[in-house]
Amino acid sequence: MTHRFVLTLSCDDRPGIVAAVTTELAAMGANIAESGQFWDKETNRFFMRVAFDARDGAARDDIERQLASAADRFGMKTSLRDMQRKPRIIIMVSKFDHAMLHLLYQIRVGQLDAEVAAVVSNHPNAQRAAAFEEVPFHHLPVTRDTKDAQEAALLDLVRETGADLVVLARYMQVLSDQLSTRLFGKIINIHHSFLPSFKGAKPYHQAHARGVKMIGATAHYVTPDLDEGPIIEQNAERVTHAMTAEDMVAVGRDIESRVLANAVKLHLESRVMINKTKTVVFS
Repeated sequence: MTHRFVLTLSCDDRPGIVAAVTTELAAMGANIAESGQFWDKETNRFFMRVAFDARDGAARDDIERQLASAADRFGMKTSLRDMQRKPRIIIMVSKFDHAMLHLLYQIRVGQLDAEVAAVVSNHPNAQRAAAFEEVPFHHLPVTRDTKDAQEAALLDLVRETGADLVVLARYMQVLSDQLSTRLFGKIINIHHSFLPSFKGAKPYHQAHARGVKMIGATAHYVTPDLDEGPIIEQNAERVTHAMTAEDMVAVGRDIESRVLANAVKLHLESRVMINKTKTVVFS
């Protein structure tokens, strides 16, 4: 019996990094199942993701101690994920629930290996869907006057549930700079257009007015810079002059659902590493 872990690391590039890591893994009797590396020439940063099987019963702390000498020698920033621990997510949604429903279905059929700790909404609409999936539902309405208290309640929920990730599945409220900074790298949003084009509340209508031939969606990490966080996943579909704005909305909702689910899957499998304003994605 073996125990699967995923190690991700980044550091300044120089010879010997891969050898140092694989030597330590071999010394503990681990078997490498998957490995990916990337050297960003512009920043001279090296990124690596290694999935490996350790002996059953191997402790995360012991593995981190084994890798500590290599990490110190190269100044590595490392993260080690135990794949036997199911990550917990909080899904946030407003009135449009297509992306949330797709996530819940992907989890139910096992395509996404996660546990939904809660569904949070500023509207009561999603309560029935959450109840059907036997997921706790939290109605946290927000106004300009209650925004600070609502976000404090959200942070309390993240702590209480031990959530690893917050997913904005068409949650139509702008998070404060403080919350975005506090949970940096742990909040994924789906934006209903190809960023940075056609920003605002009705990007499909803007696209329709401009006669575009492709529409898309963008999943990205949330930062204080609105809709400008590091991009994880994007996709697009062709449209024609014969389509109405409502036709484009229908196509767009399908793209949004798929793009968000793909981004969440990549994050949960530790395949995404933030590289300043961009990401390195080991698919």
